Amino acid sequence: MHRHIKRRGARLAAIGAIAVGAMALTACGPDVTGGGAEAGDDRLQAPTAQGPEGEITIWDRSGDLFEVFEAAIDDFNEKYPNITVNHEAVDIDAKLQNTLITGTDVPDGVFLDDAKVGGFAEYLWDLSDVLDPYVADIAPQKVDVNSVDGGIYGVPFDLDPGLLWYNAAALESAGVDATQIETYDDLIDAARAYQAAKPGSKPIHLEQSAFLGQLQLEMYANQLGTSIADENGDLRLDSPEYEQILTFLDTVQSEGLGTRAEYLSPTDIAELENGNQVFYPWAIWFSFAPQQLLPETSGDWRAMELPAWEAEGARSGAMGGSSFVLPKDGENSELAWLFYEFLMFDEAGYTAVWGPNDIYPTGLNTSIPSYSPAANPSAPLFEPVDALGGQDLWAVATEAGAQIPGGTPIPSWWAGAVDYLGNDVQRMLDGDLTPDQVLTGSTEAIQTNLIDRQ
Repeated sequence: MHRHIKRRGARLAAIGAIAVGAMALTACGPDVTGGGAEAGDDRLQAPTAQGPEGEITIWDRSGDLFEVFEAAIDDFNEKYPNITVNHEAVDIDAKLQNTLITGTDVPDGVFLDDAKVGGFAEYLWDLSDVLDPYVADIAPQKVDVNSVDGGIYGVPFDLDPGLLWYNAAALESAGVDATQIETYDDLIDAARAYQAAKPGSKPIHLEQSAFLGQLQLEMYANQLGTSIADENGDLRLDSPEYEQILTFLDTVQSEGLGTRAEYLSPTDIAELENGNQVFYPWAIWFSFAPQQLLPETSGDWRAMELPAWEAEGARSGAMGGSSFVLPKDGENSELAWLFYEFLMFDEAGYTAVWGPNDIYPTGLNTSIPSYSPAANPSAPLFEPVDALGGQDLWAVATEAGAQIPGGTPIPSWWAGAVDYLGNDVQRMLDGDLTPDQVLTGSTEAIQTNLIDRQ
């Protein structure tokens, strides 16, 4: 029970490993001017010595993933017996920025939200050379979000594909076949049909948190091959793609087809349990809910690929994610690279992370690897999920993950944009703004208050 409480706290706090700490960023992101190595000295090289030895300090957040990585150290030491791993649970958001600026007691490796990698890049090793043997097999979206000015500054960890979660039992009783949903228009039609069979229901989840609503919006945008900013950091919000997404959300709201609630809040859970809310477009980490928070409907839920925005379009987009970064001022960064290389690209390592272990007896099923040999649909690392009626979530998630389009670096002002875009989306769902007003108003506010002030 203690493990489950810690796991719930870690997952809800992490919010798919992107939300933690991103809210702690200032509007313009961390100040990373100054410091770092001279140009030409920032590309990390792997150790060449036989039997490398030394000590490394690795920072992770406390919680379930810390325990997973901790347990994997023994496996790492079977391969590298002379490398001592000092694994520390740290409030990374509170400590990392000042540590990098002062250069005092800098760790060799850090678990970091993808949203923060670009903001800290000046202090981090460019990993292009050490990742070169693997990069062609890493999900393009994960490579892209870690790339700044041609360098790659994070070792990609998880891939968090968006999925359409649905209450199969409730839909079947209403005569609605969710497996026939292929587009978002189909999803609206299915919601209308369910509501007709169950008057008073509001079948589709509408996120009420400004931050998570913006995160979900970016999942939809990634599915369409776009994002709030391009690879140069230029704003591209006011676009046909975002208009299409906001029009969908506005339609769900205006027709009364959506349950407005914060992710897994008491209200949200109640509406999921009573059958009023039966469709939940969200990241793979929603799998936690039927396993831990939905006892009345556990076993009734299933996952499928997201609907496409257009026929033959991508059926998933990334929602959240984290990577591992190696600060230049770490004493043994090249040895820390061996640790992360083992965890992410060695079969023994990624099996220790995602396979059955003491922390997750059936495997870590709230994300999938971003490395395609590890994310093999026919070689599952975690087991079918009883709370999903024994569904093979691995197969669904890996097939969805393979469809995620590439992305761009997440701008340092992303969290600050919640004050404008995230809040304006909520005003639209309140009925106070149109999709067009959200796009024009948020674009102007973000450009003026965040980008131009950097």
